[in-house]
Amino acid sequence: MNIGFNKKTTVVKEYQLDIGSVLVYDDYMVSTFDEGATVTLERAYQVIGISEIHFRNKPFAYISMRKNSYAVDPVIYTYIRGLRNLKAFAIVSKKEIDMHNFKIEKLFYKKNMEFFIEYENALAWIRKKLDSKKKKKKK
Repeated sequence: MNIGFNKKTTVVKEYQLDIGSVLVYDDYMVSTFDEGATVTLERAYQVIGISEIHFRNKPFAYISMRKNSYAVDPVIYTYIRGLRNLKAFAIVSKKEIDMHNFKIEKLFYKKNMEFFIEYENALAWIRKKLDSKKKKKKK
């Protein structure tokens, strides 16, 4: 699972957290957390803070790259659900356990959330979601 870079996507900022990294692009973020990390509410607030710095008044999407195994406290989805400008949430993994975990996480999140095996498919999906939101806003 490589994060592909093309001429149109440029990393705006990269953050190194104690549990992994977050790459910020023009209208989305990509996180890759470390093997064995635990994503707690406190750590989720770090990522939410990054989103507020870059996307305070504009729609954005989030891609979670699950190349490593780590734990996610499902309570964080209650707080993430409150981010009105988060329009799409994608999880990318080739692991079957992540697909099972996704089904549980989706029960907590209850908004636009999808699972993908390939990063490019996740990126296409979030772009489609963000484009549809922009078109609705213009009407």
